Amino acid sequence: MSVRIDEHTDHMKYTDDMEAIDSDIMDQVIAEMNAFDPDQYTEADVRAALNADTCSVENFKALLSPAAMPFLEEIARKAQMETRKHFGNSVMIFTPLYIANYCENYCIYCGFNCHNKIKRAKLSAEEIEKEMKTIADSGLEEILILTGESPNMSDVKYIGEACKIARKYFKVVGLEVYPMDSKDYAYLHECGADFVTVFQETYNSEKYKTLHLGGRKRIFPYRFNAQERAIMGGIRGVGFAALLGLDDFRKDALATGMHAYLLQRKYPHAEIAFSCPRLRPIINNDKINPKDVHEPQLLQIICAYRIFMPFASITISSRECARFRDNIVQIAATKISAGVNVGIGGHTGEEKGDEQFEIDDGRTVDEIYHMIQENGMQPVMTDYIYV
Repeated sequence: MSVRIDEHTDHMKYTDDMEAIDSDIMDQVIAEMNAFDPDQYTEADVRAALNADTCSVENFKALLSPAAMPFLEEIARKAQMETRKHFGNSVMIFTPLYIANYCENYCIYCGFNCHNKIKRAKLSAEEIEKEMKTIADSGLEEILILTGESPNMSDVKYIGEACKIARKYFKVVGLEVYPMDSKDYAYLHECGADFVTVFQETYNSEKYKTLHLGGRKRIFPYRFNAQERAIMGGIRGVGFAALLGLDDFRKDALATGMHAYLLQRKYPHAEIAFSCPRLRPIINNDKINPKDVHEPQLLQIICAYRIFMPFASITISSRECARFRDNIVQIAATKISAGVNVGIGGHTGEEKGDEQFEIDDGRTVDEIYHMIQENGMQPVMTDYIYV
């Protein structure tokens, strides 16, 4: 039975129907974030980070600090060197597919939030297959399946069926859906899911409380531990992100990096990925824009992630403009979306429901593919084969 969660619910306490795992990673991450004073770092600290063979946590903090901004060109060069060392010239291409936009959360910054009067829709199995076939016909071999956060309208079985259909058309299947228990992740893994991405949005739990006023998403620790539960359920890769601009972006970037770093140390076999989204304008709301996160700051964060965790995949969103995306895949990002439509059912031209946010880069798969080639890089449709 679902529990009613509203703004009076303690956002730090699990409800009875949520799986609580024995993990101290959240406490470690929050402690590091709270102790982080970006303004205490100096030019000497940044130089030390640039000269270090291995990036320590302290080096990572220095690279995220305001003192690092004058060194952005050197930081980008070091990030590019790390990217080439571990990924060569390859850039992965994928597309997101939104199969439903029903949501039970009240997140004040999101177009899908349950109080926003938008056109809601959910694709049937036949419609999902039609969308996926259209996407596969473009040459893509990796797909990211997304839903709004509604366990009632998009239950685990529904998402599992989408994974089974996706497995017929794609070599890699990712999920960006609501957090769930490890047994549910195990089921989705059996259905064909390879990786799970969860945006923590902000790691500042007090700010988080003011942004998430209802629904299961209000419970901060349940969301935080989603990646660990996914790994426990057999999912091979997990993605991390803060929605940059909701709070102090330097602290959120540090917490995102620490979350991934500590989880990889605990589960060395897990594949780690970062997304780096900034706030975008949403339907019925023209007041929300990124807070102090401009392109130089975004470049700084992405390069710091690369230097700190050189093996991690880094995705650059279609929220960003074509010019920035073209440049960042030559420096630090290893994954780029193409042929993006964030409405429900948009790939076949039969859009049934409204989008979550506005995108900036609407180029097709062919256009992204050729852009990568023209910049001397190697477009890759998949790097994983089941045997």
